[in-house]
Amino acid sequence: MAEVERSWTDQQLQSDEVSKKDIIKFLHEHASFEFLKEHKLNGKLNNIAKTSKKDHLIESYKQLFETKSYRKETDASLEDQLKEAAEKTAAMHISEKKKERKSSESKDSKKEEPKFSKKILKHGDKTSFASKGDRVSCFYTGKLENGVVFDSNISGAGAKKKSQGEGKPFIFQVGKGLVIRGWDEGLMTMSKGEKAELIIEPEWGYGKKGNIDANIPPQSKLIFEVELVDII
Repeated sequence: MAEVERSWTDQQLQSDEVSKKDIIKFLHEHASFEFLKEHKLNGKLNNIAKTSKKDHLIESYKQLFETKSYRKETDASLEDQLKEAAEKTAAMHISEKKKERKSSESKDSKKEEPKFSKKILKHGDKTSFASKGDRVSCFYTGKLENGVVFDSNISGAGAKKKSQGEGKPFIFQVGKGLVIRGWDEGLMTMSKGEKAELIIEPEWGYGKKGNIDANIPPQSKLIFEVELVDII
């Protein structure tokens, strides 16, 4: 660590002969980065000159010699140190952004893909949509992939079992798990008066067990023709 010589006397420091920028420049050239940071002088010269009082700069100048907190020859310049600090801060910011993006992507990837598809056969009013908890009334016919009708509440649909009464709308609370999930999810995409074909995968139908009472085999894909008559 090389000894640094004083450039000005106390009288010169107090006079207009030595400006605030002169003192700051001297400190930037000779003080260690830690010293500058401690005295809040580790910024751009013009910015420090605007915000610092001369008395503070003079006191820092004197303390430099008292504490011998000189910059080592092996130390990087203040400009390089500031640049390095800025780069580290930027790198940390980028790293945080990447973490946030990965977290968001991870959450998105965990969202379950719909296990049904819908084909609109007749458009509804496109304004009144069924929401979770609404009571809805509908007509439907349910078939297996081979075309066998296993349930319907429509007259003459040919179902072996008409669980809700032939010719009467089926009324229930949608989105409450009272029916298979494919129905809950599918009906909440429909507007009043809409008629659609819902093709429901086994996971959102009766799954591995099937439904013995309705003659639905395990792992059956179900095809429903559903008309949303009303939202009550």
